[in-house]
Amino acid sequence: MKKDYFKNCLAEVESKVKTTPKNAPAQRRLSKQKFSFSNLPAMEQLNVWDYVWHNSQDFWVKMQSFLYCESQVKDADFLRASWDVIKHWQNYVNNWGECDSLSKLYTKILELLPKKVLAQLKQWNKSTNFWDRRQSVVSLLYFSRTKKVILPYNTIIPFINKLIGDEEYYVQKGVGWSLKELYNVYPKETFLYLEDDAKKVSPIAFTIAIEKRTKNEKEKLKKKRKSGSRQKV
Repeated sequence: MKKDYFKNCLAEVESKVKTTPKNAPAQRRLSKQKFSFSNLPAMEQLNVWDYVWHNSQDFWVKMQSFLYCESQVKDADFLRASWDVIKHWQNYVNNWGECDSLSKLYTKILELLPKKVLAQLKQWNKSTNFWDRRQSVVSLLYFSRTKKVILPYNTIIPFINKLIGDEEYYVQKGVGWSLKELYNVYPKETFLYLEDDAKKVSPIAFTIAIEKRTKNEKEKLKKKRKSGSRQKV
């Protein structure tokens, strides 16, 4: 495809987004409408959306790229083929909405290509870019209830350990999110982790990690943060 074609596609998307209310329901409805390139094969459409993601500064325009990929999440072949394209979208993330939208895609591809995706997450885990570091933990589980394949606890926890003392706010929010989801799938191990490392976990991450726990669990873990002595489960 020629560059002029991609530019015209971007202009089309920008025009339609501009005349659509800037909220998620309206933008989702727009994504279900036909664009001039919507009849192209899936991977050719992805090439268009790749250009859109890389060449727009508008959040809602970029979200159209995400929404196209989201519409394909049940297509395992598409997800496998898309990884080498959309993993680079992370390089253009500059807010939590974009970051977490990609998490929804990356976590599904992680189920299909665990070695490839984990290798990339390990790179992001030690990146100087805090959005990369956030991505490295949130993509591991995203919302655990949506996942068919869960990585072993011992595979996940080193990613969290690496960032447990990270000073960036959005990274700590991501650590808390990941601990909360880890608690859902590995409750005993995660409770003991939070109990042992209660003082290492930041207040931001700790609050998120325990927000869905029982009153009794919350009280035990909060006591641990104050006293430093392990409470029996």
